[in-house]
Amino acid sequence: MAITEYQRDDYLISTDKTKLDLNLIHEYLSQRSYWAQGRSLVTVRNSIEHSLCFGVYNDTQQVGFARVVTDYATFAWLCDVFILETHQGKNLGKWLIECITIY
Repeated sequence: MAITEYQRDDYLISTDKTKLDLNLIHEYLSQRSYWAQGRSLVTVRNSIEHSLCFGVYNDTQQVGFARVVTDYATFAWLCDVFILETHQGKNLGKWLIECITIY
């Protein structure tokens, strides 16, 4: 699939999986989220590999993430959505959902 990117001010949303910070995503999901406590790194890696993923970046630093489980035709399930606390309050979550919706 082609990589899609959206730019706003100093932020970028991208579907490019090579940009994803796997360690950051794993740390957030397994230690800070309430829905994925204790999720293993292997499980996070496999879930990313088999999903449509959106990373949110400030310059080159990842600050958010969302994963869509989809058949790319009729079904999509949004999960594992987060924006790091230091970047909350900037409407990044709303923008992320808007970008996923128009994708």
